[in-house]
Amino acid sequence: MKHFLTLGLLFTAASAALAQAPVATDTVAATSPAPANPLTFYGFVDGYYGYDFRHPNTTTRPAFLYSHNRQNEFTVNQGLVGLRYDNGQVRGAIGLQAGSYVAANYAAEDPVFKHLYEAYAGFRPFQKAWLDVGIFSSHIGFESAISKDNWTLTRSVMAENSPYYEAGARFTYEVAPTLTLTGLVLNGWQNIRENNQAKAVGTQLQWKPTDKLLLNSSTFFGNEQPQDSVRRRRYFHDFYLSYAPTTQLSLALVFDVGKQENEQGAGRADTWHTGAALVRYKLAEKWSATARAEYYRADRGVIINSSMPRMGDAAFKVHGASLTLDYAPARNVLFRVEGRVLQAPNPIFPRPDGTPAPSYGNLTSSIALAF
Repeated sequence: MKHFLTLGLLFTAASAALAQAPVATDTVAATSPAPANPLTFYGFVDGYYGYDFRHPNTTTRPAFLYSHNRQNEFTVNQGLVGLRYDNGQVRGAIGLQAGSYVAANYAAEDPVFKHLYEAYAGFRPFQKAWLDVGIFSSHIGFESAISKDNWTLTRSVMAENSPYYEAGARFTYEVAPTLTLTGLVLNGWQNIRENNQAKAVGTQLQWKPTDKLLLNSSTFFGNEQPQDSVRRRRYFHDFYLSYAPTTQLSLALVFDVGKQENEQGAGRADTWHTGAALVRYKLAEKWSATARAEYYRADRGVIINSSMPRMGDAAFKVHGASLTLDYAPARNVLFRVEGRVLQAPNPIFPRPDGTPAPSYGNLTSSIALAF
């Protein structure tokens, strides 16, 4: 914590001399010109309050939710400050974070690393390519850790149970202005510290044939069991597309499928698949709304309950819907309110009397500031 505070003070001091820039993803087109000031300071804070209906005597939400996972409590989902450097040939970043999202999603990480949102260094090995090494945002999924960049306030069940961050080496190549390819060698599935001697690999293809349409295909393959466990390989594919037919209307479809070898042997594997559909509509200059429908199914609760589910465990099944209302009073401020319901065929959600129920509902509100 002493080192965390020291670095935070250094970032604060540096900000007085740097041009401010909004938080953005680090996937920059390889031919983009270098910014006038290659060194930029950025920050983000997301304060929220959530309320669960028929909640038990606790301030935590269901264990498979990691973002905005507190209820009946005013708190911060994520507070983030960082520096980025990019002169067109060399780039790097370091960002520090804290909040309820960090406490939940990084619980298994080494305390030295859990407050690092990103920390990487990279260069161009040749024109239109980047090679980065360190900790960076995941190449998987339509949603990110930065809430303001997502169409909905809370994350889908699929996003909560796939990687938000990765540690490894990333090679990005711009084949054409509309097509970008990425290859990765990683410590594992959302691991900063390695948990075995095996390395994972991943790929990403992003194709934007028009300004209105984006298609993404991401893959992951690796052994995700601890060093002293039986080797069990994990295969995963994430696909999404987003389409904006008008300036007011945007649509997105997301589908994930994964498979992990289990203890039954002879190539037996547990499978999970999940999907979501989102519709976003701009109501007025500062107002917009997003509706989401989603489902999640995992054999024996693979991934979502445990990386090593028990024999005989029932499949995890849930589907749900949400509606998010956004108000942007200023360019860098976003106020959001969202209602959400989840439904399962089996009673998996706790109730006030301690018995499980098949349904769950909540309200969440947030004010996010980016600078």
